[in-house]
Amino acid sequence: MKRQDWEMLDALYTTENITQAARHLFLSQPTLTSRIRNLEEYYGVKLVLRKQKGIAFTPEGEVLARHGRHMLQEQMKIEEKLNNMKSHVAGTLRVGVSNFFARNKMPKLLRLFKQTYPNVEFEVVTGWSSDMYRLILNHDVHISFIKGDYSWKSHKDLLYEEDICIASPWEFTWEDLPHLPRIDYDTDDKMRHIIDSWWYNTYKQHPNINIQVNQVETCKEMVINGLGYAVLANLVVRPYPELVVKPLHHPSGNPITRKTWMYYHEDSLQMNIINAFVTFIRTLDVKVL
Repeated sequence: MKRQDWEMLDALYTTENITQAARHLFLSQPTLTSRIRNLEEYYGVKLVLRKQKGIAFTPEGEVLARHGRHMLQEQMKIEEKLNNMKSHVAGTLRVGVSNFFARNKMPKLLRLFKQTYPNVEFEVVTGWSSDMYRLILNHDVHISFIKGDYSWKSHKDLLYEEDICIASPWEFTWEDLPHLPRIDYDTDDKMRHIIDSWWYNTYKQHPNINIQVNQVETCKEMVINGLGYAVLANLVVRPYPELVVKPLHHPSGNPITRKTWMYYHEDSLQMNIINAFVTFIRTLDVKVL
């Protein structure tokens, strides 16, 4: 098997769909189908079965796909080791980034880092913090930028802490909130727990949610356009002084906050590229970027 066969099997194993795998590999669907058939003829076994939606691997195909993924991981390790032996910082940095950080912080960070280390390339995966936590936990990325506290036995650096707040297009009192229209949005479990715990510790009735969206950025735009208030992290609405923003507090009187961290494995600092990036981030005030 060649590397292109490993990559093909890994893409099929991940997507369970020939069309999506072909798109991921920048191949036409007939070309990918032909390559699957050639591999099946070479090994003399059926590797995948067509379903009504997508594909399923045969037991033989499952074994081969797992072998392909293992070989890709080993290839990645040897490439990283060779890059690390060079006197200069080079190679590919794999980073997992929570959605807000990816939109508002990461492009500037990568541009600044690239100015100092032009031979570095990046693979960036974005999503909810819970997903980025799983990526760093499984060594699928070198570094993850994550909102919230997760169980972690290796290293993490605190980048900033921000208030959770009510952002409203109009003045309001706390007594008003249960009767005012609220914009809600999909978020990770930890942020949802913060919001719901505060609400039901403060009010007996359910919030008056009249619009539900799937992204915090969409929610913010709804608030800016006067359609309701929202419970958001402060940095999301900081650029909009026209909004009325009030921080939430615990019953003790302390503000309710959420921290953003940089997670990484201690042993990964032996690699030049990761050590350089972590050192670089530590020199910045990420919150004000």
